[in-house]
Amino acid sequence: MTEITTSFPDHEQIPLKDYAEKAYLDYSMYVVLDRALPHLGDGLKPVQRRIIYAMSELGLSAASKHKKSARTVGDVIGKFHPHGDSACYEAMVLMAQPFTFRYPLVDGQGNFGSPDDPKSFAAMRYTESRLTPYAKSLLSELGMGTVDWSPNFDGTLKEPNMLPARLPNVLLNGSTGIAVGMSTDIPPHNLREVVSATIRLLEHPKTTVAELCEHIKGPDFPTNAEIITPPEDLLKLYESGNGTVRMRAVWEKEESEIIITALPHYVSPAKVLEQIAQQMQAKKLPMVEDLRDESDHENPTRLVIVPRSKRVDLEQLMNHLFATTELERNHRVNMNVIGINGKPQILDLRSLLKQWLSFRMDTVTRRLEHRLDQVVDRLHILEGLLIAYLNIDEVIHIIRSEEQPRPVLMIRFDLTGTQAEAILDLKLRHLARLEEMKIRDELDELSDERAGLEKILGSKVRLKTLIKKELLADAETYGDKRRSVLAERSTAQALRQEDLLPSEPVTIVLSRSGWVRSAKGHDIDPTALNYRAGDEFQHSSHGRSNEQVIFLDSTGRSYTLSAHTLPSARSLGEPLSSRFNIQDGARFLYTLSGDSKQKIVLASTFGYGFITELENLHSRVKAGKAVLSVRGDAIPVMPAFIKPGDEQTIVCATTDGYLMAFPLEDVPELAKGKGNKLINIPTKRLKAGEEVMVGLTVMGAKEEILVWAGQRYLRMGAKDIEHFAGERAHRGRKLPRGFQHVTKIELAE
Repeated sequence: MTEITTSFPDHEQIPLKDYAEKAYLDYSMYVVLDRALPHLGDGLKPVQRRIIYAMSELGLSAASKHKKSARTVGDVIGKFHPHGDSACYEAMVLMAQPFTFRYPLVDGQGNFGSPDDPKSFAAMRYTESRLTPYAKSLLSELGMGTVDWSPNFDGTLKEPNMLPARLPNVLLNGSTGIAVGMSTDIPPHNLREVVSATIRLLEHPKTTVAELCEHIKGPDFPTNAEIITPPEDLLKLYESGNGTVRMRAVWEKEESEIIITALPHYVSPAKVLEQIAQQMQAKKLPMVEDLRDESDHENPTRLVIVPRSKRVDLEQLMNHLFATTELERNHRVNMNVIGINGKPQILDLRSLLKQWLSFRMDTVTRRLEHRLDQVVDRLHILEGLLIAYLNIDEVIHIIRSEEQPRPVLMIRFDLTGTQAEAILDLKLRHLARLEEMKIRDELDELSDERAGLEKILGSKVRLKTLIKKELLADAETYGDKRRSVLAERSTAQALRQEDLLPSEPVTIVLSRSGWVRSAKGHDIDPTALNYRAGDEFQHSSHGRSNEQVIFLDSTGRSYTLSAHTLPSARSLGEPLSSRFNIQDGARFLYTLSGDSKQKIVLASTFGYGFITELENLHSRVKAGKAVLSVRGDAIPVMPAFIKPGDEQTIVCATTDGYLMAFPLEDVPELAKGKGNKLINIPTKRLKAGEEVMVGLTVMGAKEEILVWAGQRYLRMGAKDIEHFAGERAHRGRKLPRGFQHVTKIELAE
């Protein structure tokens, strides 16, 4: 079999790795320099610069009539920017949107989008546009020799490499863009503040970023939302060129309703209403009854939130919405620009303004030199014309009699070729005496102007003074008040699920078999409810629907459920074993509910206990939380709630009729554990199971307790309890005959 080989001797052969690396690098540099990042000089990307230049060439100044946007886009893509018309038109629309650009460059007529949907603009065949007055600050010096020009894509036209911006537009309008391996996010700023800082740096080159921030307080977005980033964070942002700016919507109270009047930059009102509505549908926002969008021409942003009642805390509600919706938003800041050296770089505020001032000084110098050249050339011609007027008869004779009057004139009057040509181009009507006077006046005027230009170009101080005057003049022409108010606000925090739920009284009912249910109200008799066959009432507690319910089992472990998740008391409930993983042999004894800071006394039948808060019993796991350490056959006794008061006494009782009372302050406060001995029970009796602590209660000075022995009870007040008072951990005293076998102890109602 013959092997066929093909060779291409006329083609260059390079490794695929080298080719791919070069191709991707070239593409990356193109995206960085010619598409995504703005130039520090005029603050524009190439497509924006070409749109503005093409509109100026079409005569679409702020004083002209609007023209169809399609005309502008056609010129841009046909002459300077050979890319898609839709992308070019979108770039033009963004420069016309007052809610996108702080100082719009295009004045649009027609549908140019809305804050709800910035890309909902009409097609370019329907809209019309022209430049805004502010765009003049970018174009007014274009024909004055201030910038370099380069051929367009097909070499038939010239386009400016840069626009001679009279203001630091890169800071005023900001910019966003994503390149290859880098991006930029420059926020907009207030013109007057930026000019003030620029002038300070111009006059004092050693000014620090902190001193510049005395003028530039922070970004100034097109919306009136608040900037709540602390001043020290803004200073760090301007010192590094990186950071974030936090914006928050502005709202006010109108009667009992919340009126949102300003949203953060790039936030859609419809999106905010949708986010709030989703929370309402998910029943995560029960305090809100209705939402309305009342925005119109007079009120561009007016969102109405109607609370369910006048008792709703509006500040708390708005803090929750700030934390859970786009009513509060972070804006990334990355001051990445193409510097005056043509390279992308992240700049701090001082470096950015310093480079722009260097660009501006170079631009003004070129403008003055260009004008000086024009003045010198015109003076040269005027001097020649003046010679001609002084010798008008002889000049006319030479022109009439000589076949080649140009060289004769040059020799006779010692003129240059340019001067001789200007004399020959004179029209007869310009030979009047009045024209000679005009020339003399113009000659004097231009001589003074030349002297002034040479003075400015010869003095750096005069050049800086000129730049300062022009900056102040532009600030007066285009400047306005700050829109984004700088405010100090507390950090927004979302409400807990319990806070979002309606607070209604409920009664939690626990059966002996560990089934649980919830009844509305506190006037329910849990013993009268129906129970499953073989089951009966075990314990109940009063709480509220937005609180956590605690279940305590016989091993001293606690378990937690939200009250609103419990089944209704109209049913038989559901077993807690389906919600939790309980230990073998353990059973649920008590249910507790109340404020998380509520203090209780936890104790076991062994006679040990401690004080703790209900939040220490909260558990997020199915296996529960070990809170009370019990020993042997001991189990927890019913926890006693502690009411606020000065004189609090704890009373413990044993099954053998011993009663012990001592100050509550003698009991330690712990998060969990066994606690300290409350009442002394002989160990031999405990081992035999003959005597245990049957319960305890905490009573105030004016309260009474009931000590039960079967169906009989003994009512005891503070004076009666004094007989049983002693030190903690003592045996106590025996109750009267008939109460030798205590079954329960509780506070009298």
